[in-house]
Amino acid sequence: MSANGNPITPAGYAALRARYDHLLGSERPEIVELVSWAAGNGDRSENGDYLYGRKRMREIDRELAHLARRMKSARVIDPVEQSDRDRAFFGATVLLVDEDDNERSVTLVGDDEQDAGTGRIGWSSPMSRALRGASVGDLRTVRLPAGAKEWEVLSIRYD
Repeated sequence: MSANGNPITPAGYAALRARYDHLLGSERPEIVELVSWAAGNGDRSENGDYLYGRKRMREIDRELAHLARRMKSARVIDPVEQSDRDRAFFGATVLLVDEDDNERSVTLVGDDEQDAGTGRIGWSSPMSRALRGASVGDLRTVRLPAGAKEWEVLSIRYD
């Protein structure tokens, strides 16, 4: 299964949606109320609450627009529905070993839900591109800024 466009797991999409709903339903109304109150206090040019509130409102509006674009272009793919479980595709958790016998486990997820610290790598990252379609026992070379590194696929699973 290929994942064209902006692939995302159901959990990743739910997290984007929750952030959008929180900003729109909670944070933005609070800031609007603060700006309205501050505007009623008179001189706006030296009113810190008003200036900060307007700045924060612009930040929220930018983030809302970004989240809306990402959700609109998102293609939700459930890894559990992967038919070919012998190869690494979107949503796979892959156990790798390098030349120095260092093991590393990575999960191929959407770019909006990547977190390298927890082993969740974005679908368009160099490591993810190298692992696409790999089977157990395959050797894959990942080209990184520090140089090329070879990894062997030890196992593939879909959670």
